Amino acid sequence: MVIKYQGKQHGKSTTFTLRIIGNNLSKSSSNYQIDLLVGDKQLPTFTTEIHQSLSNCLKEIYLFTKHNGITFEASSEEIAPKLVPYDLVLFNHNKYALFRA
Repeated sequence: MVIKYQGKQHGKSTTFTLRIIGNNLSKSSSNYQIDLLVGDKQLPTFTTEIHQSLSNCLKEIYLFTKHNGITFEASSEEIAPKLVPYDLVLFNHNKYALFRA
């Protein structure tokens, strides 16, 4: 799943890409890995571990963006068409974590 946002890093406008990789381990268990890109460059987030929930991945991105002066414009959200519908439902339910004050 790929989501793009317009935003700013230290006041400079740029495009951010969230790449969410979900791996279904079984019918009752999944894990997620998330990458944050500025333009085509991947940023190193605080941890590289795989998370057991999409919510935890988004919380990590929130903390990283807050620490590095990054803001996303919620109205600029673009979701790539190739995705797992269940992941989209989870993302929409948990994306508030990206826009906390």
